[in-house]
Amino acid sequence: MWFLGMYILIQSKNGISTMEMMRQLGISYNAAWRMRHKLMQVMYERDERRKLGGVVELDDAYLGGERSGEKRGRGTPGKIPFLAAVDKNEKGHPISIKLTRVTGFRKEEIESWSIENLLPGSTIVTDGLNCFSGVEAAGCKHIIKKVGSHKQAAMEPAFKWVNTVLGNLKNAMQGTYHVVFSKYSHRYLAEFQYRVNRRFDLSSLVPRLACVAVRTQPRPEWLLKLAEI
Repeated sequence: MWFLGMYILIQSKNGISTMEMMRQLGISYNAAWRMRHKLMQVMYERDERRKLGGVVELDDAYLGGERSGEKRGRGTPGKIPFLAAVDKNEKGHPISIKLTRVTGFRKEEIESWSIENLLPGSTIVTDGLNCFSGVEAAGCKHIIKKVGSHKQAAMEPAFKWVNTVLGNLKNAMQGTYHVVFSKYSHRYLAEFQYRVNRRFDLSSLVPRLACVAVRTQPRPEWLLKLAEI
């Protein structure tokens, strides 16, 4: 049952809801929820220490949308802030991604994130948001491309791949889940990230996930529901 659950979760391009996993496996909703979140926690812990290097596109983003009658843009209630980063090879092709939930877009938080997630000597390309100067704390070169907030900003070549990732993430989330709770959002981001980072070797996804799962600390339901961060 666990191997089948791994296969269903990892082979679905846009992810799979707990309700759909329950139906396909023929188990209770609570059992399906535990299975999904245990496996997503494995994915989160596996990629948590992965560092990006070379040329990296970095952008601020949110999970969730505007609510009726409330303000738009940064600081909107109900939105979950996170950082999206993509590193590229010498030909400009994407290698891997990093999606990290943050408490807000402040320089101190970007500094801490950069030290933990970027290799020294990397070149980081960002928009004009002031907090992104914090990447220099990790010994990285910072290049600013001011694009503004208009729709054409999404067409800026310097952010081609990070915008592609964010577009695919948005479509996957909207097509699969009714709601993503903030306390579990790091796992949903990790699930999408895990599949993207291993997209070139789909046949090995299940055995690799099983291998790392047996090396991950147990996560009983009460601990899963606490959510570490």
